[in-house]
Amino acid sequence: MCATYEDDMCQRLPIKLTTFLNYGGLMKKQTALIIILALAFILLIGGAYLLYGIVSERTEADQLSVKDTGVVDAVDTGSSADTEAVDYTAPDFTVTDIDGNSHKLTDYFGKPIVLNFWASWCGPCKSEMPHFDDAAAEYEGEITFLMVNMTDGSQETVKTASEFIASAGYSFPVLYDTAMEAAITYAVYSIPTTYFIDSEGNLIAQATGAIDGDTLQRGIDMIYPVSVMAKE
Repeated sequence: MCATYEDDMCQRLPIKLTTFLNYGGLMKKQTALIIILALAFILLIGGAYLLYGIVSERTEADQLSVKDTGVVDAVDTGSSADTEAVDYTAPDFTVTDIDGNSHKLTDYFGKPIVLNFWASWCGPCKSEMPHFDDAAAEYEGEITFLMVNMTDGSQETVKTASEFIASAGYSFPVLYDTAMEAAITYAVYSIPTTYFIDSEGNLIAQATGAIDGDTLQRGIDMIYPVSVMAKE
């Protein structure tokens, strides 16, 4: 115990200093806790984003929307009573090949058509292309594959698209939608988008997003019954 006033202050000072140090330590702990919580939140958001991407890709890969057409009803039920009720003919459009020659969709009616909208800057588009290239080779002469490039002139040009196809070694037919007529006609707001059209020119099914080989085959089976019979 201090005998004088000064001694008393000496006794009190360590108490106040200790209190301050304890407060400072508490602040450091709180700051560390806040940092940890912030990092955990960032990791949580990042994980959620990654999970969303994985789920979205799986959902898109399985997504094949069947058009509510009389043709599909006739195949499923054996009845053609409603085939003339609604016109499901695929809308026509004009695109060009690498040499600038015009091609209409209706020029290819008479055989089943797999119509795909894509761009070389689109990752999901590129991920599904090997499946399309394999199928185009397998069904050559039986099914027409039309790979329509979204050639907007800025993000994509005929040069960038054709160079990508050449570097990848793909052999399927590529057409260029330089006037965006096909994209507008089919209201293509995201790519890749794929349409399955039967030999009579009827829209049968559509897939939005990258599809895998099995999904592509299911679409082909809807427009080309011979492929189903061959499996049996």
